[in-house]
Amino acid sequence: MQTTFTPEQLADPATARSNEILRACVHCGFCTATCPTYQVLGDELDSPRGRIYLIKDMLEQGRPADEKTVKHIDRCLSCLACMTTCPSGVHYMHLVDHARAHIEATYKRPWRDRALRWLLAAVLPYPGRFRLALMGAKLGRPFARWMPDVRLRAMLEMAPKWIPPVSRNDDPQTFGAQGETKMRVALLTGCAQRALDTDINDATIRLLTRLGAEVVVAKDMGCCGALVHHMGREQDSHAAAKRNIAAWMAVKDQGGLDAVVINTSGCGTTVKDYGHMLRNDPVSQDAAEISEKAMDVSEVLMKLLPGDAPLPLNEARMDIAGIDAVSPGPAGQGPIRVAYHAACSLQHGQQIKSHPKTLLKRAGFEVVEPADSHLCCGSAGTYNLMQPEISRELKARKLKTLHAKAPQVIAAGNIGCMMQLAGGAEVPVVHTVELLDWAMGGPRPAKLGETVAALPRNG
Repeated sequence: MQTTFTPEQLADPATARSNEILRACVHCGFCTATCPTYQVLGDELDSPRGRIYLIKDMLEQGRPADEKTVKHIDRCLSCLACMTTCPSGVHYMHLVDHARAHIEATYKRPWRDRALRWLLAAVLPYPGRFRLALMGAKLGRPFARWMPDVRLRAMLEMAPKWIPPVSRNDDPQTFGAQGETKMRVALLTGCAQRALDTDINDATIRLLTRLGAEVVVAKDMGCCGALVHHMGREQDSHAAAKRNIAAWMAVKDQGGLDAVVINTSGCGTTVKDYGHMLRNDPVSQDAAEISEKAMDVSEVLMKLLPGDAPLPLNEARMDIAGIDAVSPGPAGQGPIRVAYHAACSLQHGQQIKSHPKTLLKRAGFEVVEPADSHLCCGSAGTYNLMQPEISRELKARKLKTLHAKAPQVIAAGNIGCMMQLAGGAEVPVVHTVELLDWAMGGPRPAKLGETVAALPRNG
């Protein structure tokens, strides 16, 4: 694609990067075939190719964003399926991130939009505030139908009926490895996850320590910055990134650091991009190092459990079992059928496709996938709150294809997807690491209830 940026415009690093991306696009349109919003809405401007045209025009003209451009960029999920599909290697993620920052800087949204975005940015990245908001939403849910804004109704309706107690495992501390220490890792405990589902971090700590990893929950670590980054709030997202980088570099200085382990794939995609986000910042070298060390929990498990042999049974230490843990189930008569939902941020954002499925199979589970495994469930961070109508359509489609596989349980590697699917799933929805922890000697995930009581053991 030809571009007409001036030398003065190209002096800006963000514009220069966008120019590189735009020039890689050849207008082929392969991206439209895998774009969820294009499939739902059928509008070319709601496809990656259409959005690229809008972004190109806005940036080349150096003009403030207009209502039309904002409408179609806001509808983008940032699922990044287009990047997996694109034969030309167009880095759409960096382009749309630049567009969102430009929109934030140049476009004045209606007051309701501004208020909602301010509220989300002020609450969701902070577990304590988020927990209080969830309690309030629980009380307000019966009145959701009378809310004047569909987005406020969505917020109330999506609030979980049960809010888990705080897990002390999320406090800054170090969990020693059982037996020989094979690696020292820092765990990103997340922000929304700490309020919505504390079992995930508990299971991650149990499993990693049993396999020989020393797990550090770093002091002063916070939200990864993904939520505000996707709102175009660059200053806030960069501040969050720099805070985490400093926290993890301190862990490295105090005893070494082999990996930053992330069990929320939406966060993982962002942390792995810290090097790019802060490439022009004084902390660029540390940012690049942290990006290099960032790993999804499935990547770390594959390092600790190489090969393809069945996973060994290794009973969990109950002192870090977690508040909501229950006893392991008895040996079962056959494999549990697990429908694996591939989070977009994992399969497209990080290009991790096989590790979770391989680990589940090695753990003795029967793994199936929906026919549309490459498509988004509609969660996409805060998308289900800001674009609830499109999100509901995508959720319904995904649940239909998951249920078609007749699973006993649905597994995913991202808290956002889990919450989205659990709101309509006919079977329990759990994190992949919870099933792996259970299969290898940990407690049965509490979310399974009595629906899945038996577990085949590999021995």
